[in-house]
Amino acid sequence: MLPPNIFNTVLVIPFLNLLVLLYQGFLFLKLPGAFGLAIVGLTVLVRLVVQPLFGQQMQTAKKMQDLKPHLDKLNVKHKNDKQKLQQEQMRLYQEAGINPAAGCLFMIIQIPLFFALYNTLSLFLTTPNTQKVIQEINKALYFPFLKIHEIDPQFLGYNLFLSPAKAKIWYYYLIPVITGLLQYFQVTTSTPAAPAPQKKEIVKTDKNKENKSDTTEDFQKAMNTQMKFIFPVMIGYFAFSLPVGLALYWNIFSLFSIIQSRNINRPKTIAK
Repeated sequence: MLPPNIFNTVLVIPFLNLLVLLYQGFLFLKLPGAFGLAIVGLTVLVRLVVQPLFGQQMQTAKKMQDLKPHLDKLNVKHKNDKQKLQQEQMRLYQEAGINPAAGCLFMIIQIPLFFALYNTLSLFLTTPNTQKVIQEINKALYFPFLKIHEIDPQFLGYNLFLSPAKAKIWYYYLIPVITGLLQYFQVTTSTPAAPAPQKKEIVKTDKNKENKSDTTEDFQKAMNTQMKFIFPVMIGYFAFSLPVGLALYWNIFSLFSIIQSRNINRPKTIAK
């Protein structure tokens, strides 16, 4: 179930131990829904670890959006001199304190953490709650006092091991709807507002260049539309097909992202 490899050793097994530690702690406190609370707790801890990375990524995206009018002017001014265009673009990035590759770097760093957390939860949620599974999980625990005998999957009236598709109960169908809506708000809030259109300078341009520019902008708009509408539908479908516990983890991440995105993209008021 947990093949020996560096990914499991460095990320999945530590997450597994932390999840079980939180679960045992909530059981000790006799809190209802201990396993659901453990999922929430683990997700919040991981989200706090990657929060600086996400914040830096959002700030870079916002700065890039603010620079777009200036970049467009450079594209027009140096359209026949690619080397000069690149030099001016890099100068503009440096003045704004932007590393264009930073956003991708932060995403790359976050991806292993997300997969490790998902794999950790999958050990509990996508396999039956049998003694064989419990034994395999106990083998991966660092300390004997962490060993578990069973997992109570009930949380706020939901069985975290069941998917809405299998449960076939009306209130389970709320889970994919909520998940899709949260994903929609996450996409919309994480997209920096476009700057107000500025008056364009009258410059003679090649008609083919204009058509190419319009095509690029149309493509970007189409991609943004897909991210805004299709992606939430897709995530909602996953929440319908997969156990509720995985949707719980995804929704906690989404809530953190929405809150942080709103704080970063909120217009700053000028003190009088």
